[in-house]
Amino acid sequence: MAPNPQCAALAAAKEKKGISYAAIASQIGDSEQRVIDICTGKVKATSTEFSAIAQVLGISSSSAPHDGAHATAG
Repeated sequence: MAPNPQCAALAAAKEKKGISYAAIASQIGDSEQRVIDICTGKVKATSTEFSAIAQVLGISSSSAPHDGAHATAG
C-alpha cells in the first residue's frame, strides 16, 4: 500500500483524481519513488517539481501554501 501524502490538500487532490504515484511520476517525467518521497515529506521538491505535481493534481501552485510542509528546495 502506498504511503499517504503529508499534506491534506495533496492527499485530497490525489484521491479525487484517483491517480497513483506512478501515474503522477509518468506525467511529470520523474521516478515513482521521487514522487512518493516528495509527497510524504521525505525530501523537498524543487520549484519545478512542486509546480508539476500541483498541475497534475489540479492544484493551483500559486495559491498552494509554502509553509514547512510545502517548502521547495532551491
